[in-house]
Formats: sequence, structure tokens, C-alpha cells
Amino acid sequence: MKKIAIVCSVLLSHLIVAQVPVYKNKTAPVEKRISDLLSKMTIEEKILQLNQYTFGINNNPNNIGPEVKGLPAGIGSLIYFSADPVLRNTIQKKAMEETRLGIPILFGFDVIHGFRTVYPISIAQACSWNPELVKLNCSEAARESVLSGVDWTFSPMIDVARDPRWGRVSEGYGEDPYVNAVFGVASVKGYQGKKLSDPFSIAACLKHFVGYGMSEGGRDYRFSDVSAQSLWETYLPPYQACIDAGAATVMSGFNDISGVPATANHYTLTEILKKRWKFNGFVVSDWNAVKQLVWQGVAKDEKEAGQKAFMAGVEMDMKDNIYFEHFAALIAEKKIPMSAINDAVSRVLRVKFNLGLFDNPYTEIVEEQSRYLQARSKELATNLAEESMVLLKNKSNTLPFNSNVKKIALIGPMAKDKENIIGAWSFNGKSKDAESLFEGIQKEFKNVTINYAVGCDFDGTNESGFAEAVAKAKESDIIVLCLGEKKTWSGENASRSTIALPEIQEKLVEELKKTGKPIVLVLSNGRPLELVRLEPLVDAIVEIWQPGVAGGTPLAGILSGRINPSAKLAITFPLTTGQIPTYYSIRQSARPFDKQGDYQDISTEPLYWFGHGLSYTKYDYSPIKLSATKINKNQKIMVEVSVANTGKVDGKETVFWYVSDPVASISRPIKELKFFEKKEIKSGKKIIYTFQIEPMRDLSFTDAIGKRLFESGDFYLYVNDQKVKFEVTE
Repeated sequence: MKKIAIVCSVLLSHLIVAQVPVYKNKTAPVEKRISDLLSKMTIEEKILQLNQYTFGINNNPNNIGPEVKGLPAGIGSLIYFSADPVLRNTIQKKAMEETRLGIPILFGFDVIHGFRTVYPISIAQACSWNPELVKLNCSEAARESVLSGVDWTFSPMIDVARDPRWGRVSEGYGEDPYVNAVFGVASVKGYQGKKLSDPFSIAACLKHFVGYGMSEGGRDYRFSDVSAQSLWETYLPPYQACIDAGAATVMSGFNDISGVPATANHYTLTEILKKRWKFNGFVVSDWNAVKQLVWQGVAKDEKEAGQKAFMAGVEMDMKDNIYFEHFAALIAEKKIPMSAINDAVSRVLRVKFNLGLFDNPYTEIVEEQSRYLQARSKELATNLAEESMVLLKNKSNTLPFNSNVKKIALIGPMAKDKENIIGAWSFNGKSKDAESLFEGIQKEFKNVTINYAVGCDFDGTNESGFAEAVAKAKESDIIVLCLGEKKTWSGENASRSTIALPEIQEKLVEELKKTGKPIVLVLSNGRPLELVRLEPLVDAIVEIWQPGVAGGTPLAGILSGRINPSAKLAITFPLTTGQIPTYYSIRQSARPFDKQGDYQDISTEPLYWFGHGLSYTKYDYSPIKLSATKINKNQKIMVEVSVANTGKVDGKETVFWYVSDPVASISRPIKELKFFEKKEIKSGKKIIYTFQIEPMRDLSFTDAIGKRLFESGDFYLYVNDQKVKFEVTE
């Protein structure tokens, strides 16, 4: 009887398992679950999975749209403009329990530099040269996102950007492909964790694929004249690195790539991304970008726009509802094959399965005080802000303040600001959470008198505050002048014809200069600025970017000397707007002598090059040591340089390793960054930095079809102000 009971029990368990569809079986392989679910779906259910709607209050002024009415329960994804997990679970419950198959919704949002705990903007993060710290910040942002009902972030932006008139330079990691790759990978790993199904992991989305940073004239949504060589050499490498790192999704760009818009570009979206790189996630369009194909002149109507975008390789349509409205007809007309629909739906489902949404579709309800602004989050935000602030100028060691500073004139529209300092794309950030520069300085300098005056607004012509600012300056020992940009002046749809500050701010500097008091200019902005008129008037300049909720204390620590600045620029500051584009990795001029071809009215040199950043200590570099000066392409060279901190304070120094190939079949940039490393060096101590040159990785280059080439010959290695030659043979 016992044996019979056991047999019956086994049979019953098998029967129960058999009744559970494979796609609901947690132990079944993901690909089998996808295949099983796909086989059960109707055409309408499949089409719904390829659409993304919005839900909640849309507080992006560039994406204004009414809240979606009559939300389809089977919708594939929502941009979730709320932070309420209860509401999210209510919507998800509708999908799980009121649809035939119970397919969970994927909730996405623009978590660009933090959710509620807002970190420094991305361009500032790159200036830290600390990708591990960026990874930790993204991990904390993912935790806050998950607890707010968000599974998917439209980040990181890894568009190589060399025109600071383009507002979206604030969202990326600067002018260099390698830097964008390194910080992009760090962000992906921070958001996605060890695996997507981890409790506090969210899916990353690489944007904007591809060449958007080359938008003509720095104007958003425009044509990008991207040569095939530039595409493979400059704009694709960050994406390939992040795909290799496991990025779950990709977003197509708004831009027109040399005549074929990014949203309808089969070559980039399918030939490169999916066939060559074997990407198995999905591509989402940018906001209304499918409809935009009509405005860009490559589709006669929305139906054709939907067909072109989808057949090019865009699986999910963000916002404009074109896929939902037209795909049934396009399938019936055999203009879209079911095989393509099935592949697209499989890609969307794969991300959902990998996130664990089928098995754990609901968000844990946690009180707000336990979700946001936790001690670890704020500490990480502070650390990143400290390492992101760049000391651009420090004439006669104006900084840090010495003991003779008893009264500080704290002046400028940014001094007490809490709204703009957190930066663009900080939707869930609240100004009340931010620490102003005034508060940080007041806390740091408890025994110093702070004489505050606003001086002027960010823009306009009202000079009535000048007199008070001058009076406060005259009765003080030093002036800390806090200027910069409103947060809406950078980010999406924030192109500017000039990168200079408004005239009213420049006039305030001129008036304060007349007092004869030393001036420390503190800048908070989302792009490089034109400082040609201001730089001669001030004694020190600290670029704090838009530091998020923790800006005041890090700045105050730099002013006092408690913090030794260690940041360096990840993007060049042109001397004037007219110099744009100016970036370090330019190609050699045809006449690089006697200043031929240079600007005749101004210097061709920018104000501050990529990699510029001062410290309160001095670093001495030893001569570069190479393990060999001649190798073949299958060998490696170990290179080292020792860096000594010969100053009186501890510091963190970033060593940049550049290479150049002076003669090649395709002309190469004057130099290219191949590796960087940041280390702390105690006062009086010395640290050895190393770099291994691998010829096929570091000395090869791509041609116009993406083929990597290596050509033997002489090469140069640059470190600091040193240059050494080595030879690589076949």
C-alpha cells in the first residue's frame, strides 16, 4: 500500500505540473518559457507587447501629453510618471489577473542620475574618473527605482558629444569614445547588478543609437552627418562595450544619420546591433520617434513610418501608438511577416523573464522614509560630488582659504539655489532634499562671517542687486561668486547658440572685480562654458557642474582644504563658442606649422583641454618604463610610471595613457586615450601605475565597414608631458 501511495503521489505531482503552462514554470529555461508563451498568444496580444504608453503625470515639458485613458491591460510597457508602488501594483494586477495570459507590464522611467537621491549629472560623473563609484551610485538609484515601481531606466546615455551647444552633453560622459564606454559599462553593471532577476536590479537602456551627439550645429532632433569611418571609430565603440557587458535594451536616436533616420536605420539596428553584435534584447524608439519619420521625410504617413521603424529593428514603439493602430493591417497585407513579429515579441518577453517579472510581478510596499535618501545613498552622492568638482584655476594658491579669511562674501544666484543645482532630468528629485552652496559653506566655516547677496538673477537685465553685492564684497576678505545655468538650460531640447553665461552674470563679475578683493568663481552648469572674458577677472575657478542633492558640503570642503580636488575634465572647454568643435583627439592638420590654418582672430587653443584639473598638492612623474621597445603584434608591452606626491596633503591622481599612430593607411587622431586609473597617494609617498599595451586591442583601428586593421610601424605613448616611441612589427 505504501508503494501505491508513493506512485499515486508522484503521478498527482506530474499531473499538477502538466496543468501549469511552461511559461509559468519558474524552473523552466527562459527560452522554453518564451517559446511556450509565444505559441499561445494571439496577434493582438503580440502587437500590444510592442507598444509603450505613459501613465501618471508627465512632468517633462518636452514630453507633454495627457495621461493615457482606458489603459489596455495587455500593454507591453508603461513610462511610469509616478513613484507610487501601490498604484503600480494596481496596474500590474490588472495585467496579471484581467488578461487571458497574465503577461506583466514593464514599467520604465528616465532615471538618469538618481531617482529621489539625485547624484551629479553624467558629465560630472565622468570628471570623477572613478567608474566604480559611478557603478555604486547607479546601484543605489536602481534600489530606489525598484521600490518606486520602476523596472527599467532609459540610461545610460553614451553619445560621444563634442559640441557643448547641444544641451544633452550633460547626460553623457563627454567627448571620448573610451570614456563613454568605461562609464557606460559601469552604469549598466550598477543598474543591472549581477543578474537582472536580483531584487534591486533594473534593466538598462543604451541611448541614443547612434550618432545623436553629432546633431548638426548642436541643435536637437537634427541631421547628423556621420561618415562610415566616424560611425565605427567614434560613435559605435561605447555601445559595443555596453552590449558586451549585458545591457538589456537599446533606444534608437531622434537624429537622421546621413539621410537614414536612426529609427528607420536597418544597417545600425539590425546589421550591426543584432547580426554582428548578437544583441538579444530589444530596441525601443525614443518619444514619438516613429511618427517623427513622417516629419523627417522618409515615410508618407504613420502607417509607413511604423512599417519602416519595425522592419529596421525597432521592437517597441514609445508613446505614439502607431504599432497598435497599424500592425494588424500591415501583417494582413504581408508587409510585416509574422516571423518578425514573433522575434520582436520574444525579445520583449526575454527582458521581462530575465527581470523576474513573471514570477515576482509586484513591488514591495515600503514606506517612503525607508526608500529614499538613505544614509548610504547620501554618502555616495556626497563622495561622487567631491570627486566630480574640477578646480580649473587657482592663481597664487587662492584656494584653499587660509587662516586670514575671516569674512566671506557669498554672492550670486546659485548661492542659495536648490532648484537648479540638482540638474536636468531629475524628475523625482525635490529641491527640499538638496543642500544649497550657502548651507554647505555656512556649516563648514562656523567661525567665519558669511556676507550674502544675490547680486543678480540668472538672466535678464536687472542690475539693482549689484550695489549690495559690491558692498558685501568690500567688507569681506574674499568673494565666493556662485554663477551658472538654470537646469532647463541643459538636457533635452536645450540647445544654445552661445555657451557663454548671460550678460548680466558677466557684468556682475566685472563690478566685483573693481573691489580689488580676490574672487573664487563657482560654476554650476550642464555644459562647458565660454569663460574667455571671465577667466582673467577671477583668481580661482571651481566647476561643480550640477551636483544633485549634495553640492554644498563638497564645495565647502574644497574651499576649506578639507577635500583636495581630484576631478579632471572629460570634455574640453573651448575658449569661445566659435571654436566649436574643439576636442583633444583631432586629426593632424595638413599644415601643422607656422599656425597655418588656425583661427586668425583668436587662439586655436581651447581654454581648458580634456584632462585638465588642478590639485592642492604636486605630483611628480618618473620617466616612463617600457618592458620592450620593439615587439611583434602578438606580444605585449608592460609600461609603468611612478607618481610621487611631493606636496603637503594627500590626494588622488588620475594617470591617462594615450597612444598615437603617426603613419597609417587611414589617418589617425593625434592621440587617443586607451586607459586611465585613479589612485590615492599619501603626502610624501609614491605609487606605481601600470598599463599593458596589447597591439591588437590598443593599436589597431577600424575601417569604414567596421573591420579592425593592424599596421606595423612606430607608435608613441603619452603620459602626462612625456612621450616615448616603440615599434611593433608583424
